[in-house]
Amino acid sequence: MGEKMNYLNDIKNLIEKDIVLNKKHRLIEENSRLNTYFGIGKLIVAAQGGELRAKYGNGLIKEWSKELTKLYGKGYDISNLKRMRKLYLIFQKGGPLGHLSWTHYRYILPIKDESKRNYYINLCIKQNLSKNQLIEKIKNNEYERLEYKDNIELITNDSSVTIKDMIKNPILIKTNNRVDKLSEKALKKFILEKIEDFLLELGYGFTFVGSEYKLGNHKCDLLFFNYELNSFVVIELKIRKLKPIDIGQIKYYMNYIDTNIKKDYMNKSIGIILCKEDNEIVVKYVTDERILFSTYQLN
Repeated sequence: MGEKMNYLNDIKNLIEKDIVLNKKHRLIEENSRLNTYFGIGKLIVAAQGGELRAKYGNGLIKEWSKELTKLYGKGYDISNLKRMRKLYLIFQKGGPLGHLSWTHYRYILPIKDESKRNYYINLCIKQNLSKNQLIEKIKNNEYERLEYKDNIELITNDSSVTIKDMIKNPILIKTNNRVDKLSEKALKKFILEKIEDFLLELGYGFTFVGSEYKLGNHKCDLLFFNYELNSFVVIELKIRKLKPIDIGQIKYYMNYIDTNIKKDYMNKSIGIILCKEDNEIVVKYVTDERILFSTYQLN
């Protein structure tokens, strides 16, 4: 019996080695394809007379597409050649080119708004999004729901992020249940049932710490830690309009965390009040930039 198990383990080792090699080859193949497409884009721009004139040279792309498609297949049609040109124009000065697959770029490059395009590139890298996850985020207008979305730049190794780079309004909460009358308990249940979706909706770098987390003599609704921000993030749920009393409540939680839980190397905690309806008057007089507000929408 022991000898047969040794043979079985040897078989498993061979299979696992093959899986690793296949993944490595796919990665090499994908990087090679991206470098090829980047090079094609560079040559197209040069042939069209440089970057300033490139967008007016679609006649050349149409002509070349016929020949390349005939020789190498539909991967070199007019739309893809335009994407290759844009790939070069975006990343000619450097950037995270090899972090995404060409499949991702096919959905990102047609986006004309540079800030919006950069947002989805950054998001794919930070959250390791699949193609379908990326499509869903674009479909759900995630960029349009950002509270602060001006002049988003491509991330680098030295880039730092803030909670304002992530917070959206409204925040979508997935549920398969029909809701006739919503309570804070039910809202929390919907979030916990699809916690992975909620983490992705919040932004990148979030990990779940606990629900009804005890802080002194009270319990906060949801507690997270964000490793990008190096800080705790406490979220309070309100199924009504934002009230001034909510500010004092979340401030207590933040102060308790900073005094009793936070380590010296961590940044101060962040508070998010997620409510049914904003209150501009209340928000206006909140001076602590670590307290943020958003509404929710059941999706």
